[in-house]
Amino acid sequence: MTVAEYNKCVDEYADRLFRFVIKFVKDEDQANDLVQETFTKTWEKVKTIEYTKAKSYLFTAAYHLVLNYFRQKKRLDDLDEVNMNEHAHNEQYSDIKEVLNRALDQLPEIQKTVILLRDYEGYNYSDIGEMTNLSESQVKVYIYRGRMALKEKLGSIKAVI
Repeated sequence: MTVAEYNKCVDEYADRLFRFVIKFVKDEDQANDLVQETFTKTWEKVKTIEYTKAKSYLFTAAYHLVLNYFRQKKRLDDLDEVNMNEHAHNEQYSDIKEVLNRALDQLPEIQKTVILLRDYEGYNYSDIGEMTNLSESQVKVYIYRGRMALKEKLGSIKAVI
């Protein structure tokens, strides 16, 4: 990939990567840091990455950085564990986006990842499989199970509204 192609990737994919990462980390500053680190890692390997595969490489790198972030965070949280549910309230929400995000957060990590890549970012099954090191059939199964879990958690759209 050339420097011009790298710059084009930054322009084209920075916002999409941010939206992908923020769904996981829920912290804008941390999401910006992870996106920046993704582009840094890409720059370090710019000569070995084909421009046609740059999008897939970026999302794969971001996915792995998110996983590493949570591994490190879990170690820190284990040292100082706090039950956040004690501080939550059970009032009814009218913001559908927030309700959907909460339901997504309750899914297992791999289901959440494949659903975000498929439904939010529009990747096909083979690209998602490549990014997550899963077979195409595994990706389909995780998407199906995740969607069924979301359907069960959310019920009908009338219940959400």
